Amino acid sequence: MKSLIFIALTLFCVCQLAAQDQKLTWSKLASGVWAAKAGQPEKVNFTNTSGVAPKLEALNAMPNIEFPLAENEIKAVVFDGKTYLQFPLEVAEKIFGLGLNFKTVEQRGRILRLHMDHYGGKDDGRTHAPVPFYVSSKGYGVFINSARYIDVWAGTAVLKDSKIPVNARDRNTDKNWTSQPYSDNVSFLVPAEGVEIIVFGGPTALDAVSRFNLYNGGGCLPPKWGLGFWHRTPTLYNDEKVLNEVAEFKKHQFPLSVIGLEPGWQSKSYPCTYEWDPGRFPDPAKLMTQLKEQGIQTNLWINPYISPESELIKKLKPFTASHTVWDGYVPDYSLPEVNTIIGDHMKKYLLDPGVSGFKMDENDGYDNWLWPDVTLFPSKIPAEQMRQLYGVMMQKMTTQLYHEQNHRTYGLVRASNAGGVSFPYVIYNDYYSHRDFITALINSSFIGVLWTPEVRGSKTAEEWLRRMQTVCFSPLAMLNAWSDGTKPWSFPEVEKQVADVANLRMQLIPYIYTCFAEYAFYGRPPMRAMNLVDGFTSSDETVKGKLNSTENPYAEATKKEMKDQFMVGDNLLVAPLFTGETERKVILPKGKWYDFYTGKLAGEAEVINVKPGLDKIPVYVRDGGIIPMFETAQASLKSGEKNNLVVRFYGKKEATYKLYDDDGETFDYEKGAFSWREIKVIDAKGGKLKGSISKAEKSKPDNIGTVEFQWMTE
Repeated sequence: MKSLIFIALTLFCVCQLAAQDQKLTWSKLASGVWAAKAGQPEKVNFTNTSGVAPKLEALNAMPNIEFPLAENEIKAVVFDGKTYLQFPLEVAEKIFGLGLNFKTVEQRGRILRLHMDHYGGKDDGRTHAPVPFYVSSKGYGVFINSARYIDVWAGTAVLKDSKIPVNARDRNTDKNWTSQPYSDNVSFLVPAEGVEIIVFGGPTALDAVSRFNLYNGGGCLPPKWGLGFWHRTPTLYNDEKVLNEVAEFKKHQFPLSVIGLEPGWQSKSYPCTYEWDPGRFPDPAKLMTQLKEQGIQTNLWINPYISPESELIKKLKPFTASHTVWDGYVPDYSLPEVNTIIGDHMKKYLLDPGVSGFKMDENDGYDNWLWPDVTLFPSKIPAEQMRQLYGVMMQKMTTQLYHEQNHRTYGLVRASNAGGVSFPYVIYNDYYSHRDFITALINSSFIGVLWTPEVRGSKTAEEWLRRMQTVCFSPLAMLNAWSDGTKPWSFPEVEKQVADVANLRMQLIPYIYTCFAEYAFYGRPPMRAMNLVDGFTSSDETVKGKLNSTENPYAEATKKEMKDQFMVGDNLLVAPLFTGETERKVILPKGKWYDFYTGKLAGEAEVINVKPGLDKIPVYVRDGGIIPMFETAQASLKSGEKNNLVVRFYGKKEATYKLYDDDGETFDYEKGAFSWREIKVIDAKGGKLKGSISKAEKSKPDNIGTVEFQWMTE
């Protein structure tokens, strides 16, 4: 009998270890969106956790296209408790996405483990947004809906039965030998016995990204004040010093929309109480009122770990994890009780007095700054999945708090992932390479997150100005002085130039706000990679490798990537310069492009060399580009107050532009309280241009005063 039992158990184990090919059945979820399940997908995933419904109406308004891949070339196998996935690649196909990368844009030829973490200086998958989504230059995207640490071989796994025959080379004699032979697939290893796969069609890469964003609820629409200029004060500032800081901004005539308070606002931090320090801030509500009277909102730093001295702990402790961080309790945000307890506490101490949003720190990684993967959570969700999802959970909870009060928020976070597209948070970190910051800004547009290249400090006035120029063309324009107390005017020799670009940011809010509305309604990222732009041809130039016995022992060539210029919306092309640079090349997509500042023709579908000087960041506008701007940088961002507009027009091509308008503060737009105002420029007679703007619909928001057209191109 024992022998029979042993044999039965052995057979059972063998069966369990046997590879099981999965027949994938694709179900159409919306126009251009298909899903299939391999094995038994886990209940906990990105879309279930976010709880945000797809924007089906917007998705179904997009072109109806055919499934973009050869179904028989998509493979799924469940083996050894894991799911093996394989997707086909064509010879010249490029791959983008797969997380918030800081040094690379094109991901074909890379091996990654998508693992939530602080970015450590290497594009290996450990990053603040390890999103398991890639988009192809062929105009489709693939999303692996699993909150696990996922291994990816993006065009590196070489199959013995590949469509491209094996071509073994002799390393001894063949100069074309390479350590990375041709691979015709993207492969994933998911440590789970099943997974949901979602494919997004195009026909363009931008369409595929837009569908991915819409499937995850569409992008966020920040309040208008969130797009102004932010300043974070030193850690131990009190209310008096905060007000003095605001007065300094006014003295220097420098724009300010948001003041950020760092850890010292709390009675305890690292771990946190989420309660005001009564010595530094005896009357928070009064301070919030004083600031809002000056048009300034307040954003508070927090981290997830709760101090034993917080009044939260009495109710919260049963719903916390087995391990602590800095001796602070780790809430299990997947539980409704946690969201209620912390939410009520935040409403009482923070939202009701007038706090406008949060900077949510330390929810990303550094292995010894986060709970270990052996941690047990009350919800029974494994610590690995909690790590991948925690930033999304925190964003969800705080977003819902503000939604209940009908006040939009905008904030900062260290961790995000798939499912967090619609939450109004921008990723930041402690890494500080200016050039890599721009690469990350470009990469963010492929994966449904926002990233800011914030400014903290600089060694020279030149670096200071160059950083300020780029942050003012990012999703969140911020100076973070928490550590050293720097000010926008810390380098007096470039104070005017810094003020000029900050004021330009304020004037551009109507254009940038419309870009975000397109993100929310249509899924189109506000800041985007050139690889998502119609008519852009990236260079496939490679740089011959130099033999180095330690760093490049095989003299491998490297490919040049487009990672230092980007678009803001459809019409603005931004080409930053970095410290020490006096000139640069700019690749202009098809059509004519004009200098933003002068309106002069810059070029047409060509590579130009520019020497802009220190004062300005190079910016170009496409032919027929309409750029609505506030008349002055001092325009009000408050609801119900009208602002005059200056509409700049570039080139000679007739054009139409849809300008978005709502109250700028509430969620009433979700109930239809918004308008798209049509701006038209036509050739009246004899080459003379004429501009017009449609009236706001009856009973719809109308925050626009007078409108003046400026014809930038003579």
